[in-house]
Amino acid sequence: MILYPAIDLKDGQCVRLLRGEMAAATVFGDDPAAQALKFQAAGCEWLHLVDLNGAFAGTPVNAAAVEAILAQVSVPAQLGGGIRDMATIAMWLEKGLARVILGTVAVENPALVREAARAFPGKVAVGIDARKGFVATKGWATETTVQASDLARSFEDAGVAAIIYTDIDRDGAMQGPNIDATEALARAVSIPVIASGGVSRMEDLIALRDTGVIAGAISGRALYDGAIDLAAALSVLKA
Repeated sequence: MILYPAIDLKDGQCVRLLRGEMAAATVFGDDPAAQALKFQAAGCEWLHLVDLNGAFAGTPVNAAAVEAILAQVSVPAQLGGGIRDMATIAMWLEKGLARVILGTVAVENPALVREAARAFPGKVAVGIDARKGFVATKGWATETTVQASDLARSFEDAGVAAIIYTDIDRDGAMQGPNIDATEALARAVSIPVIASGGVSRMEDLIALRDTGVIAGAISGRALYDGAIDLAAALSVLKA
């Protein structure tokens, strides 16, 4: 199972939100590229980047910070937030991103996801963010009646590289991930599923790994707070 350290970007800074609330942002640093280098030095295999402002605006906002990260690190990075058309997808991949994450458009324009996955094999992931099993879009501000499992299954034949599943009520709350829901989703589809939201201690990572079906886990606040030591976690997960 791959551990993805998260760098969430708001106004050019590294932050963590509590349950997706922009007003509940904790700033962890004003040099995202330096933070990315720290994660790389600890041995991470991937980085998970989120343009929080972009998720609300519907267009890239923290592009300068993302580009600075890409210029500094050699490990692959995936990015979500504000990526809602083919031009933006192509732009980011040309700039060196390994994978784009499509969230809001996966609900509003699933044909775009299919087109992008065909055009850029292995480089398009779907972000499914859910409250109590139902998908939320536009930076989690808009609730839908779409069930997360139904949305995931609808992309089974689309060729997407991964599904990033976030339980919004767990995100940033340091209360543990929703292992049951994530495992159920991973067993419902053949697409690799990456868990996000609530990973707060080493035991969470081990529990996710031990399901045998979850391909990756994203952690942010726990790494910044020191609740999880990245190098130690990576070592345990490789063992």
